Amino acid sequence: MRNPFSLHQASSLALDAGRRVAYPFIYHVTVMKTKVVILPLLAVVAFVPLCVRGAETAQARLWCWSLHFQQGSDSFGDTLDLTTISGTPNGELAPYNAPGEYVSNFILDSSGVPFTGTMYLSLPPAVDDNHNGWPDFFEVTQSVAAASSGTYNTPISSGTVTATWSRGGGSKDGSCVLEVVDSNFGNLGQFRHSFELLEYNGPLAYAPGTNVVNGSINLTKSGDPTSLLQGPFQFLKLAADPHNQLTLQSGVWTNAQSQTLSFGTNLFLRDLTSWPTNYYGYVQFDDGDPTTSAPDFVLWMLSIDDVNDADNNGIPDFSDTPQPVSTRPPRLSLSNMTNNLQLAIQGDVGTVCLIQESTSLPATSWQTAQTVTLTNDPQVVSLPFPATATAFWRIQVQ
Repeated sequence: MRNPFSLHQASSLALDAGRRVAYPFIYHVTVMKTKVVILPLLAVVAFVPLCVRGAETAQARLWCWSLHFQQGSDSFGDTLDLTTISGTPNGELAPYNAPGEYVSNFILDSSGVPFTGTMYLSLPPAVDDNHNGWPDFFEVTQSVAAASSGTYNTPISSGTVTATWSRGGGSKDGSCVLEVVDSNFGNLGQFRHSFELLEYNGPLAYAPGTNVVNGSINLTKSGDPTSLLQGPFQFLKLAADPHNQLTLQSGVWTNAQSQTLSFGTNLFLRDLTSWPTNYYGYVQFDDGDPTTSAPDFVLWMLSIDDVNDADNNGIPDFSDTPQPVSTRPPRLSLSNMTNNLQLAIQGDVGTVCLIQESTSLPATSWQTAQTVTLTNDPQVVSLPFPATATAFWRIQVQ
């Protein structure tokens, strides 16, 4: 007999580029370049570096494909708990072998007599009313009002389950009424549960790279602004298709309770069909809820939306090949005043300039006389007359 919870030991996940608006299922497989500008007066030299584009920000949404159920009860006070671990029920309804097919063990307490079994429940058909490529069922911003069905079995019987789902748009919490009908004992009750979507949103900062994309997430849980998920990440671009396929490397993120969540390597794709600014892939945690007694809530999806496109070529900067970006070359002029020299620097406000001095050319050593951050364009800097008959200055842009 198959182990319905083998998804927690799955070693690979299938990512189907053509079926985003669908539910998941598990495949079981048991030196800096410079430019020199020479000014005629006292030989001033400006070094202007070429640099790559700095850190950029995309938007990320991370959600769990499992649902978190609270204990349900019927009008007679009987209770129904769902769990995928032994011991205290964890309330997890987890994805199983086919899209939209979910599974959980259950404990039904009928008049003080508990019995256990395994429940297989389908989710409502996937819809995408906001046309973003994701099932509305797993989006906190979207509402749900639908029904679905399933089956269950116990050591002594089996039966059917009918689920009635309801959740308001903008709320992570919804209700699900499970009506359990046994083939031998008839209707066992209608159990009303609260369930929760586990979803995080927030900025994803990254530094574009030729072969590697490094960055960090800073996500907030929907409906709970005090619950954060933070940490670094690294993506490797696939050589065969670096703009559209990347591999998330294994790593560790930290939640608001300072608990660490480790995850493994997984493929990410760029959606070339309907949302070319979006990248998506599975995040499979070793344990998505460290507060329980065993690994659970392991399968998540990360959606990254990056509208940055510095070169306007239609490829977001997240996976595009970064182009060198040169700072605006400073324009310099030097004036001989009565009591000092004045160096006028024309350049981008915020540019950090090192004013360096030497007594000869070619110089074996340059001494930094001042460090100036441009607050004006142009900006005038006073220099003392040199102690020697001849002196040379240069500006190096950092």
